[in-house]
Amino acid sequence: MQSKEPVSHDEYQTAADWLRTHTRHRPEVAIICGSGLGMLADTLGCQESFAYSDVPGFPQSTVQGHAGRLVFGVLKGKMCVCMQGRFHMYEGHTLSKTTFPVRVFKLLGVKTLIVTNAAGSLADGLQPGDIMIIKDHINFPGFVGLNPLIGPNDDKFGPRFPAMSNCYDKELRCLATEIGKQLEITGLMREGVYAMVGGPNFESIAEARLLHRLGVDAVGMSTAPEVVVATHCGLRVFGLSLITNKVVKTYEDSDSVNHEGVLEVSRLRSVTVQQLVTELIGKMDINNNGPNDAGTKF
Repeated sequence: MQSKEPVSHDEYQTAADWLRTHTRHRPEVAIICGSGLGMLADTLGCQESFAYSDVPGFPQSTVQGHAGRLVFGVLKGKMCVCMQGRFHMYEGHTLSKTTFPVRVFKLLGVKTLIVTNAAGSLADGLQPGDIMIIKDHINFPGFVGLNPLIGPNDDKFGPRFPAMSNCYDKELRCLATEIGKQLEITGLMREGVYAMVGGPNFESIAEARLLHRLGVDAVGMSTAPEVVVATHCGLRVFGLSLITNKVVKTYEDSDSVNHEGVLEVSRLRSVTVQQLVTELIGKMDINNNGPNDAGTKF
């Protein structure tokens, strides 16, 4: 059951202050790594890492494939922080807790959020191993009142009624497409619509058919709440889904999905995702949303 008790601004500030005193890094980019994609953090130089259990206010990740730590470092000359493992509603966390790190990142000076996830394909043209650049999402929990912005609005972060019509930055999506051409992986890439469902069960056939008719290309159990909060905070957002399985849409299909299979596809495609995100960070304009005055010298 979702608690109605909101997280206070002081709680976010306490976590941010703790991190500032324990690391010399002042990140400009935050990366949330989905199931099996935590290797992105391993590419950072000058690393400093912290278990979630050490950071005041952070919940704990309980999902296989999520290491449960923050990794600070430098990638392509830019200060970054990676979440090796995210938090999910189905773990019993409130949405204010699943999105807790995003507002902490904002207070640390982050300007751009990159979200990755493992997702099931509903689109006929998306196969396991493909990479879907997220152009929009459908936040199904939000339809029934499960939204991380419910409760008193914190005006220090953003407005009461934020627009979500352009929450996935178009310039970053175009840049990622160009990088895909340079890496010669355009055959693996396309844009699409991601839908979040609550989980933790995978979708029934009737549910899959409904999602497909609604125009959903890929479905998962995360991402949308983090993007809602990031947009509310004024962060640029880039999102991608690694397609790890085809969602079963017919009763004649004997296939079924399991989490171990999801992790295996993630491992097989991890290097490609790593290359794409690394090049994107290297070529993106960090100062697009204004000057970053939180630089760190080494």
